[in-house]
Amino acid sequence: MNWIRNFVKPKLKALVSKDVPEKLWDKCPACEQMIFHRELSDADYVCPQCDYHMRIGPVKRLDLLFDEAAFERIPLPAVVHDPLKFKDIKRYADRKKDAQAKTKEEDALVIGFGSIGGKPAVCAAFNFQFMGGSMGLSVGEGLVKAADYAREQGAALIVVPASGGARMQEGILSLMQMARSTAAISKLKERQLPYIVLLTDPTTGGVTASFAMLGDIHIAEPKAMIGFAGRRVIEQTIKQKLPSDFQTAEYLLDHGMLDQVVHRKDLNKTLGNILSLLGKS
Repeated sequence: MNWIRNFVKPKLKALVSKDVPEKLWDKCPACEQMIFHRELSDADYVCPQCDYHMRIGPVKRLDLLFDEAAFERIPLPAVVHDPLKFKDIKRYADRKKDAQAKTKEEDALVIGFGSIGGKPAVCAAFNFQFMGGSMGLSVGEGLVKAADYAREQGAALIVVPASGGARMQEGILSLMQMARSTAAISKLKERQLPYIVLLTDPTTGGVTASFAMLGDIHIAEPKAMIGFAGRRVIEQTIKQKLPSDFQTAEYLLDHGMLDQVVHRKDLNKTLGNILSLLGKS
């Protein structure tokens, strides 16, 4: 069979153009349908077969939320990058550099300022691809800056979490961001400016236990996983089997923790309507 490996296989490889993109198809995590990448992109990464909402990056998120996909990026404040000099099987500084190279972002938060439904808004969107969207010093400072900028501009603040929780490599400093972000939100509410949380898949841990559940309005994408502790941990603690739809957006809506579950294509219009009702101008 050496002639197949030594002659036929090289000939077949030579026939394949090097210009063909490596990834032409994506598989839906829900229905496992293979979807042409361009078709999925045109559908804003919502499966055309089963309507499953796939995870998207923060820049794409802001494009979808702001009018005409137009917004001004607000840079994250400078912070100490490795305050604890943390190391497990790999140095935290190296993990962070790898995440920055992979995502082309400074950290797990992107902030934008623009208009939604004609109303001024500041949006802070998490990047789950950056160390699981974990909240450390940079994310905490970013949330505070987003809230302060919203107050300066007299604008609404919309936060879009997609996170596994606090960043363990920053220890107690990461947990302090729960209190700092909560305080920043309180100052925003003193000005009577709208604070809206768009919960996406996944929203868990210390993020859920702080600013993500303090909104004037809470909306979520369909089937988004939202909770604090993991399903297995809860079942082991209470010694009971949880419902199959536990910690989904629909479950939380039925139990009064959400105001609305909104399809991705309708988010700009829905948020615009909400801001029109809550805004002063």
